[in-house]
Amino acid sequence: MAKKTNGVSRRSFMAGVATTGAVAAAGCTSNTGTETASGLSGNIDISGSSTVFPLAVAMRGEFTAEEMHPNVDISINSTGSGGGFTNYFCTGDTDFNNASRPISETEQEQCTNNDVTPVELKVATDALTVVVNNDASWFGEDGEECITVEDLAEVWAADSKPTTWSDVNSDWPDEEIQLYGPTDASGTFDYFHEEILGEETGHRTDYQSTEQDNQIINGVANSEYAIGYMGFAYYSENTDRVTALGIDNGDGCVKPTLETASSGEYQPLSRPLFTYPARSALAEDHVAEFARFWLENSTNKAIVADEVGYVPNTEAERDENLDRLDSAIEAESE
Repeated sequence: MAKKTNGVSRRSFMAGVATTGAVAAAGCTSNTGTETASGLSGNIDISGSSTVFPLAVAMRGEFTAEEMHPNVDISINSTGSGGGFTNYFCTGDTDFNNASRPISETEQEQCTNNDVTPVELKVATDALTVVVNNDASWFGEDGEECITVEDLAEVWAADSKPTTWSDVNSDWPDEEIQLYGPTDASGTFDYFHEEILGEETGHRTDYQSTEQDNQIINGVANSEYAIGYMGFAYYSENTDRVTALGIDNGDGCVKPTLETASSGEYQPLSRPLFTYPARSALAEDHVAEFARFWLENSTNKAIVADEVGYVPNTEAERDENLDRLDSAIEAESE
């Protein structure tokens, strides 16, 4: 298993996940939840969203620190929201699934058929970010770079499928569009598809798809005529390498920032982020304690905003989700 990322800077961590794609805590103990002299012990397996991945790793680092619960081993695998639900969580193979969109009816049905009861917990808010090359001057300059929702939809729609930028807007260059984005197992893909393209319009498939957001950054940074999208946290670590486009949803251009995501100005690409523990897993003390720790720290600006790059929960959101968690723990203990 890979070495824990406890105690490293987020920039160092993000560079590492570009090549590994998954991080697991060192050592594997049985999932017993037995207590030791130093506190709880046991193993926790987490699958799911690449967007929530860095937040989960940051919370793991805090939770498993020497002065906290060093004998709890937490394995985190970046599979995409849908890939995690379908292949790991709803089959009963992981304790949590991270997601950048709500669980679907199909996934919920799969979970139910396997006696898995997901507990939805909101852990942060993200500003899904559209990025272009720093030399893509046709979108504007000096912080004014912008695209309308209609033009963004035209770029990514399967039915229109333009090949050059001038196919979208005659004032733009007659150069081939190069596209980078998440796979269709990603919650980021699902959210972008729903909010930008709509249910009736297909998402084009002729693009470079990956579950590794840093590969999207690299592709866009290396091509003047490229465009891509991912969670805000990955862009925030690469502001010198790519340019974030503002989104004009009909009321003027709004740039993705923690402030505009928190205020609701950044529409339609501001979105909630979730983790879903399995209710049965919450019967284990170490699993329940980690879920509670994550929610209690979901309002922590130093971790959620400064270290990772997302909007923290409000105190009201934290308390609402803690109540939901406590109800699930209580139901499982009956």
